[in-house]
Amino acid sequence: MAASSSRVTLGPLVAAIDQGTSSTRFLVFNAKTAELLSHHQVEINQSFPKEGWVEEDPKEILQSVYECMERTCEKLTQLNIDISNIKAIGVTNQRETTLVWDKETGEPLYNAIVWLDLRTQSTVERLINKTPGRNKNHLKHKTGLPISTYFSAVKLRWLMDNVDEVAEAVLTHRAMFGTVDSWLIWARKGPPWPSVYSKTSCPLYFDIPMEILPKVRSSSEIYGLMKSGSLSGIPISGCLGDQSAALVGQMCFQEGQAKNTYGTGCFLLRNTGAKPVMSDHGLITTVAYKLGRDKPACYALEGSVAIAGAVVRWLKDNLGIIQTSTELEKLAASVGTSYGCYFVPAFSGLYAPYWEPSARGIICGLTQFTNKSHLAFAALEAVCFQTREILDAMNQDSGIPLTQLQVDGGMTSNRLLMQLQADILCIPVVKPSMPETTALGAAMAAGAAEGVSVWSLCPEDLSEVTSEKFEPQINPEESEFRYARWKKAVQRAMNWETTEPISNGNGETSIFSSVPLGFYILGSMLMLIGAKYIAGHDSVWLICILCSNSCPNKVRLTS
Repeated sequence: MAASSSRVTLGPLVAAIDQGTSSTRFLVFNAKTAELLSHHQVEINQSFPKEGWVEEDPKEILQSVYECMERTCEKLTQLNIDISNIKAIGVTNQRETTLVWDKETGEPLYNAIVWLDLRTQSTVERLINKTPGRNKNHLKHKTGLPISTYFSAVKLRWLMDNVDEVAEAVLTHRAMFGTVDSWLIWARKGPPWPSVYSKTSCPLYFDIPMEILPKVRSSSEIYGLMKSGSLSGIPISGCLGDQSAALVGQMCFQEGQAKNTYGTGCFLLRNTGAKPVMSDHGLITTVAYKLGRDKPACYALEGSVAIAGAVVRWLKDNLGIIQTSTELEKLAASVGTSYGCYFVPAFSGLYAPYWEPSARGIICGLTQFTNKSHLAFAALEAVCFQTREILDAMNQDSGIPLTQLQVDGGMTSNRLLMQLQADILCIPVVKPSMPETTALGAAMAAGAAEGVSVWSLCPEDLSEVTSEKFEPQINPEESEFRYARWKKAVQRAMNWETTEPISNGNGETSIFSSVPLGFYILGSMLMLIGAKYIAGHDSVWLICILCSNSCPNKVRLTS
């Protein structure tokens, strides 16, 4: 849009804060045409204090939102677009990332624990062991969720048990808990702080005081006004978790419609209508949205993959085989096959349909011929295979197979990935020409809120979305062969890591459950035996103090 000497008249505009795992964006849309007018993006740093831990700085997240808003307003002004036409702001965010802050000072009491984080694995295992039959799905009939490291309640429980500042704030009634949406809205508008329907299905509560939990609100209503910055006084009136926002942005309002979002993780949601549907095949049941205080809630089945775009970041930052994400597509395209190499990026365990936190990443099928191009191809295939597993589970639960898959998210710009996905699913993949459907969904909810009413959600009023379709190009037999090899690799990745010590069968814990320690003790015993013969001693006791509790015979060895 070219700048002119007078301000451009566009009618009402609606903005969206899109706070994701790896970046924050602020986007402004035309409420009548859904056209994206301008945006700004800032990357978010992640820290990894220990193996399996993933944290982000809540203040950095907040500052990134402020920076994106101000820079976008500057860009609009340069385009001669009047920012006073922005009538509402929506929020969408990474969902299970957990924060606790002090309601008196507004200070975070600890870093945000990111949804990928695995520090609660021992908590999860302990909870599962307490259930009848050690069943990870023991609470699913109440929550729609398995007991997993993914969800926010076990993260909150960990904070209360391990961070003194959090425990003290809870005791003195100063603690406030929320996911990123609650933190942003509280900080940008002040209390009270909401959590919305698309997030209420996610926490599993374990001895957590109700007073620190946010109030449940609908996805589309005025929560308050912006209290600072260029958009001060503008209502914040829409709030959807990122995957629910994408479902709305893809216009999946009818039962049976589905979309898959390719971001840091990968999330496939299928609209199941006004009634929750419980999965028998490893999916979770969630509230998709509630678009107004007096409107009914809409539910969805969800398949969650922990690592999708994150595998690109790992190849770039950890292995250094690419410098930019676009290089991955070029590398993979240069070989056109993984040459039998399969990559299971279970960096945070495996989510749906397995919910197995003990799994770890594995690359198998390597030969001397394998090079970084084959690994790049295997990484893209891994994203597609994980989606195939979820789609299969969703088709089994619904009984009505999807005939095409609607997609969105940053990774959809990778055309090779989209073609691979169509090949592996054996159905067409449909990508909208405007891929910012997550932010669009939040803007739609905000613009449609009572008291704002600048965006109509009536089907006949919704803008028609242009799209590109990727058709399968390989035969189904080839697809099934590659998928079967992938499933074999997944089994190799299972049960790799556990925080629980290994029992010797008598309820006693063996020191040999630690392999390095076992080798150390065995080596020490052998040296003692050798020393006996070297020194010519008549007898020697093998000193078994460390292992006496686990030794079934407790034998004295003599010459």
